[in-house]
Amino acid sequence: MFDQLNLVVEDVDAVIAFYRKLGLKIEDDGREWPPGSGARHIELEFPNGNRIEFDSASMAKVWRGDSKPGVVIGFSVESRDAVDTLYANLVNSGHKTVKSPHDAFWGARYAIVKDPAGNDVGLMSPIDQSKRSKQPDP
Repeated sequence: MFDQLNLVVEDVDAVIAFYRKLGLKIEDDGREWPPGSGARHIELEFPNGNRIEFDSASMAKVWRGDSKPGVVIGFSVESRDAVDTLYANLVNSGHKTVKSPHDAFWGARYAIVKDPAGNDVGLMSPIDQSKRSKQPDP
């Protein structure tokens, strides 16, 4: 099920200012972590459960493996195994991989593939607290 847009941006402050002007209530400016790294993450959840997230290029390198600006269209799947199965189905039918299924530091099983238009599409299981690990350095 579609539930997320993640925007990887070069200038987090400019993007936050823009979306605030459009009426989004962004209260968190995304603290830099670790200090001096440039890695920032801001997440807004809407009443229907959909989310929009903003990540600096440095933060994207942590979870996506590269730091190029762009959009990741997020889909939630029902289980960790479902991430692997859906990923395999998409890749076996000719779609390109960006990031193969792995246990992400935030506790979800996660993978990224390209859609036919070249957009990144994230596949994410529910978060399992027991699978959380230390966030890698950017």
